[in-house]
Amino acid sequence: MENVGYIIMFSIILYMVTKHFVHKFKKYPPRPFFSIPILGHMYLLKKPLHRTLAKISNQYGPVVFLEFGSRPVVVVSSPSAAEDCFATNDLVFANRPKLLAGKHLGYNYTTLTWASYGHHWRNLRKIASIEILSNKRIEMFTNIRRDEMLSLVSSLNGQSQKGQYVIVDMKSCFFKVMLNTLTRMITGRKEETEAREFQEMVEENFRISGASNIGDFVPMVKWIGLSSIEKEMIKLNRKKDSCIQEMIELHRRTRNHSFEGSKTIIDVLLSLQETEPEYYTDEIIRGLILNMISAGTDTSANTLEWALSLLLNHPDSLKKIVDEIDKKVGSSRLMNDSDLSHLPYLHGVINETLRMCPATALIPPHESTEECTIGGFRVSSGTMLLVNLWAIQNDPKIWKEPERFKPERFVDVEGQRDGFKFMPFGSGRRGCPGEALAMRMVGLTLGTLLQCFEWERISVEKVDMSEGAGLTMPKAQRLVAKYRPRPHMVDLISRI
Repeated sequence: MENVGYIIMFSIILYMVTKHFVHKFKKYPPRPFFSIPILGHMYLLKKPLHRTLAKISNQYGPVVFLEFGSRPVVVVSSPSAAEDCFATNDLVFANRPKLLAGKHLGYNYTTLTWASYGHHWRNLRKIASIEILSNKRIEMFTNIRRDEMLSLVSSLNGQSQKGQYVIVDMKSCFFKVMLNTLTRMITGRKEETEAREFQEMVEENFRISGASNIGDFVPMVKWIGLSSIEKEMIKLNRKKDSCIQEMIELHRRTRNHSFEGSKTIIDVLLSLQETEPEYYTDEIIRGLILNMISAGTDTSANTLEWALSLLLNHPDSLKKIVDEIDKKVGSSRLMNDSDLSHLPYLHGVINETLRMCPATALIPPHESTEECTIGGFRVSSGTMLLVNLWAIQNDPKIWKEPERFKPERFVDVEGQRDGFKFMPFGSGRRGCPGEALAMRMVGLTLGTLLQCFEWERISVEKVDMSEGAGLTMPKAQRLVAKYRPRPHMVDLISRI
């Protein structure tokens, strides 16, 4: 019996050594030597995942091969390797892996986020880029964004009394203004569902999507039955489905065929449904709306929360941005979209926030459709690709003092879109189509709040900058800050 144990142990070691040298001989990317049967390298994974993967890459190189159970994975953490993925091999990596999140939250892999590359995905992308998120459409909704800024300023001002500081939960504040803006763009009215309920649904969506579902990587788990995460996905999807379908039905009942200049996004989608009802089903419309709300609310709210947190921890930068707004906009009116191009330091603050705290620390996974080369290494067909955006944008070999909050780097030449070292909205065919809208909404919201109010930390301690769990890298501790109207803005904002 003892001899059997030795034989088994020797066989396992021999298998691992042989596999290691065969892997190396075939010029696959370097990999950690010890791989557990069935689980592979999953024993190495700890939260937050982007930091764990960065440590592994520091040890093995910018292109690393890992086994997540039975699924081969390549982790990329350098601009040159990212260029191989999103430029040289962009078409090869245009697909998404078939993960359970795509099945249950992505309508069986039919949404813009989860659909495989092909005619259907290209059509969804065309609708998103031309019909929903084009510059023309964004300009059409300028007044909506301005109205929501006025509403936000009026609400905050209404809570203050005689110049006293008021304490506010900034994540809820940011999420509400993003949600109201988007739902008005989509339906023409504010969402009647409680904003907090909608926020919880969106946050849950990103939490579940970013969670490690072992069933995605160890097939035998699926044979046992539904995992707890999969059950949560199914429950959440029913809840979101019901909510969005109610929005569609309400709009369908009250819809008038308005002229082009006042069409909402649902108007556009329902018009497409009338021309091709078999293709533009309610499910396709729900998927597009959910993509827009999910991608446009939590990510932007998180970016605003990180940005204000960084500014509160760096008073000199806060003063610079306020001085810039005072000089370029003044106090006789509130800033608007057209001011954004004249506020380079504000732009620098947003980009520096996106560098240090990207909305998605790991670019959503891609999957190779054929064998290719990344960084001189072979990558087989069917390999899942994870590009560690956080690692690239915080790499001391690429960025000078990357741990320092330095918006100036985006005002001069260092932080411009140079290659693949800064790509907060992804890159290639599947890069985020909502970048232009997101930058306007974040810039206008942050700039307006800094123009109208004085902001301070609630205590002498610096704001906690720890990262929480989830696909969109939220703060571990929600930002609670205090504010009061700026003295020279009191008269203006009191008239709103």
